[in-house]
Amino acid sequence: MTNTFTLGDRTVNRLGYGAMQLAGPGAFGAPRDRDAALAVLREAVASGVNHIDTSDFYGPHVVNRLIREALHPYPDDLVIVTKIGARRGDDGSWIPAFSAEELAQAVHDNLRNLGLDTLEVNVRFMFGVHGPAEGSIEAPLAVVAALQRQGLIRHIGLSNVTAAQVAQGRRICDVVCVQNHYNLAHRVDDAVIDDLARSGVAYTPFFPLGGFTPLQSSTLSDVAQSLGVTPMQVALAWLLRRAPNILLIPGTSSLTHLRENLAAAELDLPEEAMVALDGVSADDSSSE
Repeated sequence: MTNTFTLGDRTVNRLGYGAMQLAGPGAFGAPRDRDAALAVLREAVASGVNHIDTSDFYGPHVVNRLIREALHPYPDDLVIVTKIGARRGDDGSWIPAFSAEELAQAVHDNLRNLGLDTLEVNVRFMFGVHGPAEGSIEAPLAVVAALQRQGLIRHIGLSNVTAAQVAQGRRICDVVCVQNHYNLAHRVDDAVIDDLARSGVAYTPFFPLGGFTPLQSSTLSDVAQSLGVTPMQVALAWLLRRAPNILLIPGTSSLTHLRENLAAAELDLPEEAMVALDGVSADDSSSE
């Protein structure tokens, strides 16, 4: 199993870092411990992470500014992937923001707060802020493609999209990654992952352990216990084995959990463990 993959035209380590949890509860407001948030970012990069997933709607603005403070000037090999397509209400609610003006503003907000001239990869939250919703993505994706032609975005990705939208998006422009909800018990995207793998397109699952309510599976717990590791480490290692194009972005605000997550890249799951884990389904587990 190789631990690197080409994202756009950059080679990244497959186990990266998702910065969402560096903001306050619900990715809203300031972090509980600002110094700890900065320390996590610095240790992640020092430990070999060269793929960070973020968005200016985390906070909003909070997380990108933390990333800039902790890591700017950025290492040459660091790829920062950002998301647009939503904004935050005063109560922390998630509000779709798909108009041309909102999308352009979001790109400029990400650039300013990260201290960048160009976004390496920009991933749009299509339609469903909380999950996929069917419908044409041609109009909003055309706006993002126009921003790419202006030099503000280097590569385009999709998020919270259906299989049909992935296919439509790839007809409209070059898509370098898809970011959707996927884990041991939530495998709606199995066919999408395999199709993208054949085309060399990255797939980034979020909620690798089920979501805000962790996946409860006796199989997962038993495998973790037998190997002397955590269920999260097993869930991450399974995803790395699932397909070569899967890139992981587990998030945490804890140095201890960061180290545990990164160690999953070296976890060798025995074949019998893989067989047992492949058999996990929503029927014998519970997630959010």
